[in-house]
Amino acid sequence: MKLSANFQLSELVKSQVAERKGIPNNPSPAHIDNLKALCVNVLQPIRSHFDAPVLISSGYRSAEVCLTIGSSIKSQHIEGKAADIEVVGVDNKELAEWIRDNLEFDQLILEFYRDGEPDSGWIHVSWNSGENRNQTLKALRNEEGKVEYKPW
Repeated sequence: MKLSANFQLSELVKSQVAERKGIPNNPSPAHIDNLKALCVNVLQPIRSHFDAPVLISSGYRSAEVCLTIGSSIKSQHIEGKAADIEVVGVDNKELAEWIRDNLEFDQLILEFYRDGEPDSGWIHVSWNSGENRNQTLKALRNEEGKVEYKPW
């Protein structure tokens, strides 16, 4: 099923963990509507601007997939409102800055990026129809190895 000019539902629901462990990862019609809104309002504009493939490492995740990978049960991935992405040939910090400066979004997290290492980390971006916070955060590990989120 096509969600926008360059995005298919299959790429937003693919989960290696779900496949390996035999966990269902099937979105409901409401989840699919949310994924379509994410594609139309965020992912497609990114694809069109950079004229390069947007790699989706994680899109929709069922609650069981989220629990299996240690993610929060409150994750926007469960609702089909978020994707973890990179763009081929684009520094992840540059990508995050472009999204921040040019698009409306609910949450934008530059995850585990290391300055001077353009391929490090990834971008978490979400869309919440009508209620976007435009919240920008950085995720990193503290000295104890725990994930911390800081304003960016």
